[in-house]
Amino acid sequence: MALSDQQTQLGFIGIGLMGKPMTLRLLDAGFSVNVWNRNAEKLKSVTDAGACACASVAELVKASDVVILCLADTAVVETVVREDILENGTADKLLIDLSSIHPETTRQLAAILYEKCGMGWVDAPVSGGVVGAEQGNLAIMAGGSAANIAIAQRVLAPLYKQLTHMGDVGSGQVTKICNQMIVGCNVLVIAEMIALAIKAGVDAEQIPVALAGGFADSKPLQIVGPQMATETFEPIKWRVKTLLKDLNMALDLSGKQGNAIPMSELAAQLMDKHGEQGYLEQDPSTLIKLFRS
Repeated sequence: MALSDQQTQLGFIGIGLMGKPMTLRLLDAGFSVNVWNRNAEKLKSVTDAGACACASVAELVKASDVVILCLADTAVVETVVREDILENGTADKLLIDLSSIHPETTRQLAAILYEKCGMGWVDAPVSGGVVGAEQGNLAIMAGGSAANIAIAQRVLAPLYKQLTHMGDVGSGQVTKICNQMIVGCNVLVIAEMIALAIKAGVDAEQIPVALAGGFADSKPLQIVGPQMATETFEPIKWRVKTLLKDLNMALDLSGKQGNAIPMSELAAQLMDKHGEQGYLEQDPSTLIKLFRS
């Protein structure tokens, strides 16, 4: 497989909130990037920057050395792999999945892909949101063989501040679930805290400033805290449904492993309630509404 920036042909499937800035950074780094998206209208921003639009996933896979997925959920990844990639992959290609999906499905699909066509798999879910993708300082937690991880480190270099090899295929997805347990609970306690501060007459906009650098500080506090305090919910940087999906995966995984995760279970219940009120497609900063109604 060609590994230099000038030679490697990348294929990027999923030009959404995260996929767009990541594709733009790969292009800026000198990679040739083939792109495909279910909604072709979203491709213009990246084709204008030099990406090559493909008419189908099959065309993209055939034209690319490394196929990168950044898709919504487990079902979408499974559909794309089973319906398009399996029939067009070859042993000299690699699939890197940046999506956050179920570890068990990841292992199953990776095994099927390797058995069918010899194509390797790296699960490399990311953390850092749209801002992290734009700035190239994402945290990536990766699962796969050492050889395939080395390729992922090379081609994903424009996207991350750190990429950690967590173990075999599937371990990256387990680590991302752990990440989202912390993030989901954190965002909810920030929401209830900001609501309490407002009710108590404190200038809630100053909470993130006052707590910066202390034990209570966090990236979620600095990002959603000001948005919650001012009820500024746009532009949407990430979505409630994404956090809820990951918390539900945590519940499923914990059930299979026999672990109790009561905090994350409560977070999932509260987020589900928020989603039922019409906020699934909205930014998690809207969670303040749960505590200010």
